[in-house]
Amino acid sequence: MKLYNYFRSSASFRVRIALALKGLDYEYVPVHLLKEGGQQFAAGFTAMNPAALVPVLDDDGVVLTQSLAIIEYLEETRPQPPLLPADAFGRARVRALALAIACEIHPLNNLRVLGYLSKTLRVSEEQRNAWYRHWVETGLVTLETMLANDPRTGICCHGDSPTLADVCLVPQIFNAQRFKARLDHVPTVMRIHQHCLTLPAFAGSVPALQPDAE
Repeated sequence: MKLYNYFRSSASFRVRIALALKGLDYEYVPVHLLKEGGQQFAAGFTAMNPAALVPVLDDDGVVLTQSLAIIEYLEETRPQPPLLPADAFGRARVRALALAIACEIHPLNNLRVLGYLSKTLRVSEEQRNAWYRHWVETGLVTLETMLANDPRTGICCHGDSPTLADVCLVPQIFNAQRFKARLDHVPTVMRIHQHCLTLPAFAGSVPALQPDAE
């Protein structure tokens, strides 16, 4: 199994956590998103993923893209320990939490968007960072409400064991901290984040500990 990823990519970070939670060994293949004009644009990589995005998982010749699709694949092929609840209602809630991050927050502040703001629209660094913080901070308010107002929230996003929702939450907070977004307004989110980082699968997957970390 090979994981093509970038140490700072939130989407890659999600898959690293999922692989670690499931105890799966893999070969770490770095794809630097900035060097050489972006290694994700190399012909060999775009042959695997025409979108030129990380992560890509190669599971013995089965090539998968999109972090949540990869994690759902791992859940179906290596179901233990589970990252989704046993009941349909619980699975829907966990997926809703994960998608609130992966679809509503992350796409507005990933590298491609920030690069377009800076290089094409020529906004200042201050304006670009204000854009980032606005969408992250408001998106996290939604997540906070979803978590704080639901009795199914436990030590983790859903109960007391990590799920797909936690796998998405932790990388987003790392990203938010990097850009100095406000986080004191989301205490439930931060409590869960801090708990997850006490777990080896999360702690060992952080960007600073990856082979390509700078």
